[in-house]
Amino acid sequence: MVKYIIKRVLYSALILLIVSMLLYLLIRLLPMDYVEQKFLSQSLQGTISAEELYRIRALYGLEDSSFLGICRGYWNWLTSVFHGDLGTSFLYNEPVTDVIAEHMWISFGIALAAFVLQYVISIPLGIKAATRQYGAVDYTTTVLAMIGISFPSFFIAILLIKVFAVDLGWFPVNGLLDVTVDWSNNPWGRFGNMLWHIVLPMVAITIVSIGGLMRHTRTNTLEVLNQDYIRTARAKGLSERTVIYKHVFRNTMVPIVTMMAGVIPSLFGGMMILEQVFALPGIGQIAYRALSQGDIPFIMGYNMFIAVLTVIGTLLSDITYMLVDPRIKITK
Repeated sequence: MVKYIIKRVLYSALILLIVSMLLYLLIRLLPMDYVEQKFLSQSLQGTISAEELYRIRALYGLEDSSFLGICRGYWNWLTSVFHGDLGTSFLYNEPVTDVIAEHMWISFGIALAAFVLQYVISIPLGIKAATRQYGAVDYTTTVLAMIGISFPSFFIAILLIKVFAVDLGWFPVNGLLDVTVDWSNNPWGRFGNMLWHIVLPMVAITIVSIGGLMRHTRTNTLEVLNQDYIRTARAKGLSERTVIYKHVFRNTMVPIVTMMAGVIPSLFGGMMILEQVFALPGIGQIAYRALSQGDIPFIMGYNMFIAVLTVIGTLLSDITYMLVDPRIKITK
C-alpha cells in the first residue's frame, strides 16, 4: 500500500508539472494580457504611450512575449511555488493564497450541502427506479433526471429566481447577505440570513447534479440484480429489503465511488456560472473575473490548487475501492 501511494504521488507530481507548463503557456498566449485589459481605454484614447505601457508591463513581468520570455516567466513562477509563494494577484492586489482562502469557503459550503442532497436523493431514487423497472416510478424519475441533465444550470437558476424570488418573494434574488440590515450585533441572525441566501443556489446545483448520478445508480443496480448471487439470496428466503439494501446496494457502490473522485475539487472549485447568476462572492466568481482580466498569478494558483485536489480525490477513490469491495486488491 505504501509503495503504491508513493508511486502514485510521484506520477501525480509529474502530471502536475506538465499541467502547470501547459496552463502557463495558454495564459501567456491569450490575445490580451492584464496590462492591456487595465489600460485599454487609455490606450485607445492615446492618453498613454507605448513606452509607458511597456514599462508597466515590465513591472508585471509581461514585457517579453517571446518563447524564451514565456519560459523565463514560467521558471520564475515555478521557483516561487517551491518556496511556498503563489505570487500576488494582479487584479486583487493580495497574495493568491489569501484570496483563495477568503472566498473558497462560500463555494465549499454551498457545494457540500448540494453534494449531500445529491447523494441522499439520487441513490435511493436510482435503486427504487431499478427495482420498479418500467413502472410509474421508473418513468417518472427518468423524465425528471433527463430534465435535470438537459437544462443548463443558469436556466434552472433563472427559473428558480423567477418563481421563488420574484413572483413568490420567498427568497432573495441574489447576494450573500441583506445589506440593508445592521448585523454587527446579531451574528446568529447574520448567519441565518446567509443560509437563506444560499438556498436557491444550493437547490439549483442539486437539480443539475442528481440526474446523472441517479441514472448511473439505476444502471448499476439493474446489472447487479441480474447476478446469480442475488437470485440465490432470494431463493434462501431473504426479504426483498435485505436483498436490495444489503447485497445489491453494496455492490453498486464501486462505480459510484469512481464518480466521487471529482468530489473534492468540485467542493472547493466553485460554480462560475451559478455564482455569476446569484452574484455570490465565491471562488468561482473570483476566478472568472481573474481569468477575464488575465490575472496570471491567480489563474495559475487557483488552477493548480484544483489540480492538486483532483489528484488527491483520485487517489482517495482508488483506496476507497478496497473498503467498498475487499475483492479489489491494489497492484504495485
